[in-house]
Amino acid sequence: MCGLAGWTSTTAAADPVRLGAMVEALSHRNGAEELCAVIDRQPRRAVVLAASFSDEVNGLSVAVDGGLVNAADLRSQLARKGYAFVGGTDAEVLARAYQHWDKEVVKLLRGAFAFALWDANKERLMLARDRFGQKPLYLAQDGGTLSFASEIKAIVRAPGMKAQVDVDAVGEYLAQRYVRGPRTLVSGVRKLAPGTYALWQFGKLRETRYWMPPDAQTGVESTNGDAVDGFIAQLDEAVKLQMSANAGVLLSGGYDSAAILALMSRHAKGIATFSAGFADDKKSELAAAARLAKHFGTQHHEIVLQTRDVLAELPQLVVGRDAPFCRPADVALYLLAREASRHVKVALSGDGGDEILGGYRRHTFLRGFAPSRVKANGLFVIPVKHPAQPETGDLRQILYYEQTGWLADNLLERTDRMSTVASIELRTPFLDHRVAEYVSALPDAARVRGLSTKWILRKADEQLLADFKPRKAGFRIGLADLMRGEMRELLVDHLRGPSCLTRAYYEPAVLDRMLDEHLGAKRNHEEILWTLLNLEIWHRTLHRATSLATG
Repeated sequence: MCGLAGWTSTTAAADPVRLGAMVEALSHRNGAEELCAVIDRQPRRAVVLAASFSDEVNGLSVAVDGGLVNAADLRSQLARKGYAFVGGTDAEVLARAYQHWDKEVVKLLRGAFAFALWDANKERLMLARDRFGQKPLYLAQDGGTLSFASEIKAIVRAPGMKAQVDVDAVGEYLAQRYVRGPRTLVSGVRKLAPGTYALWQFGKLRETRYWMPPDAQTGVESTNGDAVDGFIAQLDEAVKLQMSANAGVLLSGGYDSAAILALMSRHAKGIATFSAGFADDKKSELAAAARLAKHFGTQHHEIVLQTRDVLAELPQLVVGRDAPFCRPADVALYLLAREASRHVKVALSGDGGDEILGGYRRHTFLRGFAPSRVKANGLFVIPVKHPAQPETGDLRQILYYEQTGWLADNLLERTDRMSTVASIELRTPFLDHRVAEYVSALPDAARVRGLSTKWILRKADEQLLADFKPRKAGFRIGLADLMRGEMRELLVDHLRGPSCLTRAYYEPAVLDRMLDEHLGAKRNHEEILWTLLNLEIWHRTLHRATSLATG
């Protein structure tokens, strides 16, 4: 991991002090990575970049966030073509691959990555994100200056930045509990779209979408043999590619992580597995995960969470999340990742399986509603047709909408931030683009068949797990009672106290009534109060970050 930070400008000065402040805000991403400040001044422009690899002879400077899981294969190809390597970093591999394939290099990369590459000879900055947007990259343009960073807390420290809340984006957050890209909660700061690269040259920025989720297209419906066997082969190749010498698994009781563990067990022994659950949750996944771990003979680790852990970690983790938390279980992901990081530096997870394979119950009963193009409130969304999306089947429209919204802008942002704060790299085999392309080419019934979700994965698990039956439950927490007990003071201080920054967004009398009803156990408003509480905490963290940037 290596956080990206820098800017290029036809007007602003090259200020290394500002770069230092940006890099400092990303210290949790950089770890022990050695970064060097690349400052390139010319009469027409200035470029400032925190790079992890520089080649003065060829005029290339590179920083990569995340990792290229096919770096070894690229290195081998390039060595045969005569390129020499002096180290073992992904940044050096990317530099040599760029020398050979230029901007088309993005189409050859696999893994979760974002990168910044300065080509001094062409006076061109290249920025790019992986296909599904597993690694973040934020941009801010102001006149002749383009700033970029891995996180908002860093980009607000760039030259000329004035961090102000985008009130319209706040409305979107309140409606669906996340903000769909490219918009963010900060005015003037946007996300580079997943599967996109941007070229900044001579003061102009051009963005190119090099990959789209295959569900944007009408299904090819080509099986080429047994679909289940083919799916297992594709997922196995992705798992093997993403494994490292000492990789673990974040293990639930569900189909996704069970399949990943089964495939990892083909290639390694003594795998470390990690599971978490709340102590007072009668439907906790801990028991199912423990049975699965025993089935494969793993080195299993359990973390039993207490509801008070949410209270203890929440304010600090909103700073790490760089956005309000969607749900309390997000805190559990951090605690699980932190435990895993004490044993391994890389862990595989089942994230993305539901969005790629059609794993939510809504994928069965909302399909008939899709043609109405109605947007619903909250998490359970009916897709609105994307302007660039051709007519496809109902299921594909739902999946495409979720892959380019909920998945990219909420689930993967949460996974990235919580894992980097916990100092562990999470890898997601279901989001390997070849896996996604394979299942998208199958008939819709391979994913959703009647009321059965993730049909092809269920069939695959029958082969991989023998008689073991996965059972997914998810994290549950008694949030309503927590708000009336240990979290009461925090809730009242943030939503009713004199330091509240968001109270002006609401009708005060309505908010006070909701607080009184909930705290008096007359009605349960836990979801909306959690949403408002997290928005207030985020506002305060942005206010502090802005103060640091201008102080």
